[in-house]
Amino acid sequence: MKNIDWSKLGFHYTEPDYIVRAACHNGVWEEPYATQDKYIHLHVSATCLQYGQEAFEGLKAFRGVDGKIRLFRWRENARRMARSAEGLYMTPVPEELFGKAIRLALTKNMDFVPPYETRATLYFRPLLIGTTPRLGVGPGRDFEFIVIPSPIGPYYPGKFHCTTFVVNRHVDRAAPFGTGQFKVGGNYAASFRATEPAHAQGMDCLFLDAKYHRYIDECSAANFIGIKKPTPPLPEGKEVIEYLTPRSSAILPSITNDSLMTLARERGYKVTRRHIRLEELAEMSEAAACGTACVISPIDKVVDPDTNRIYTLGTEPGPVLSELYHALRDIQFGRSPDTHNWTEIIDN
Repeated sequence: MKNIDWSKLGFHYTEPDYIVRAACHNGVWEEPYATQDKYIHLHVSATCLQYGQEAFEGLKAFRGVDGKIRLFRWRENARRMARSAEGLYMTPVPEELFGKAIRLALTKNMDFVPPYETRATLYFRPLLIGTTPRLGVGPGRDFEFIVIPSPIGPYYPGKFHCTTFVVNRHVDRAAPFGTGQFKVGGNYAASFRATEPAHAQGMDCLFLDAKYHRYIDECSAANFIGIKKPTPPLPEGKEVIEYLTPRSSAILPSITNDSLMTLARERGYKVTRRHIRLEELAEMSEAAACGTACVISPIDKVVDPDTNRIYTLGTEPGPVLSELYHALRDIQFGRSPDTHNWTEIIDN
């Protein structure tokens, strides 16, 4: 194992020994290979540079309580990257090639998988770029697939805590029926004009739908979750808690959100995906952003500067989201049975 101070890792890049690469020409993918060369040798007119023909993913490997290493739902990442590729007229990476590349990146960097007790993980950033030189507007025919591993620390190095979000009606992250449903770099670059000012104030950004600016879309780079309890409360034992998440053609289908919805249904919660008006925050007992990096990032309040309204949700993570957070982490770290076959155990 590498001599790394695992306790000081954050969500930032740490140089691994190897990355993994594979090239595609005329629709045919070559076998992935490991290399210590961390640089891309790219023509200046490549379509990824000229026209943003690029997609990426994010997933993790966990060293469990039993010492075994688990990859979490990598097939879903492969399928989502394939959808992103098709949306940008790129040749999709075959699912089995994607898995082979992830496993190779893991085995060649086994010393970078953090110890269980640190709560840190090995993060993978699969990247797909268009490499065809082109000046005329249009898609390329050549591509490179790269898997970049890096150990990262827990999103919450201390206590599981809440974050304040600010509503932004003046910047649209992605348009309906645009590229919002794909994991492409342009969506994130488009959000910087809103997220950077929010971060400078110690907050994160809540985006509304681009058409009406009325419905909750995404939390910065993550899906939104809201928890609603019946009003007025029903007799004890008959309450149905509702797990709410937005339905929109402009947001990325989150694998973490999908996992949490499954766990919520198992616990008897009502899971609803629909348009959510911003004002409904007043009816929620809990809310959070969710994604690969944080799993769940609870929201303590949402500030709406255009209406001078503040929606208060609680200074501590609520019981429902805390339960779901720990349930998913227990599966990822091997503390609970994986009844959904979400993890793949890798020999180490």
